[in-house]
Amino acid sequence: MPYVVMVDDNFHYMDEDERYKHGEFADADVAIEHCRQIVDEYLASAYKPGMSAKELWESYVSFGENPFIVSVDAPQARFSAWDYAKERCQVLCCGRSSARASPAAGACGAAAT
Repeated sequence: MPYVVMVDDNFHYMDEDERYKHGEFADADVAIEHCRQIVDEYLASAYKPGMSAKELWESYVSFGENPFIVSVDAPQARFSAWDYAKERCQVLCCGRSSARASPAAGACGAAAT
């Protein structure tokens, strides 16, 4: 299979002993969807009612899983778990989707930093 989803643990940043293989996929879109599901599962488990996007984002970058795709003899599959998580934090906490809004900035609608 040309697309391998690997997962790092944000809590154990740069510790390859904590890395695991999630799966192998023939299609880049399927691999990306698996990556999204991994991020979504963490965000859903960490989210508490009334939580700000910033709080959820900080939880993700501290404790969430960071999936990435290794392409094997295939075109590169582009996916950034952190970029996707930023977007999802806005959706979960602010009820909207905005590629320009950043939960790292704090309150909903605050400028990206």
